[in-house]
Amino acid sequence: MPFLIVGLSVCLVAVAVLWRRSGALQGRLDRVTRGEDGQSLQGVLETHLGRVVEVQAEVLEIGRRTDRLEVDGRRAFQRIGLVRFNPFEDTGGNQSFALALLDAEEDGIVLSSLHSRGATRIYAKAVAAGRPEAALSDEETEALGLARDATGGRVAIRGRAAAAAPTGVRGGR
Repeated sequence: MPFLIVGLSVCLVAVAVLWRRSGALQGRLDRVTRGEDGQSLQGVLETHLGRVVEVQAEVLEIGRRTDRLEVDGRRAFQRIGLVRFNPFEDTGGNQSFALALLDAEEDGIVLSSLHSRGATRIYAKAVAAGRPEAALSDEETEALGLARDATGGRVAIRGRAAAAAPTGVRGGR
């Protein structure tokens, strides 16, 4: 029986030591796993999970908006060709122009402006799938070709000098 009492005493001491160590470890674990605002690890994880769900919803909405923008962007003018020229010898500079504006499907318009001393005339011709609805002048054809070749939203510009431009006089940009 004395062995039993000694054994029981040793076991009680061991349980007390383990109980105390377990409490100390639990305290350390609580300190390590607390969030900045004092939440438990479970609270921190729940908050984080809620944020992940919110971000996921925002990403889905951004994806839907991006899809709409891509569809709309294909219809926006993104290929531009401009040819400046001087059709008349009595006017200075390249004030006349042919401007082609095309979307991704090569639909759009060709605008032309003929400038003379007495008047300026403006013409517009529709373009569908890269084909004009009416006959084009040489300058309009060149502007349409520049627009077709334009990539990355760049504007392709060409200017032509006047047929009888005096030396020392530069054409406008």
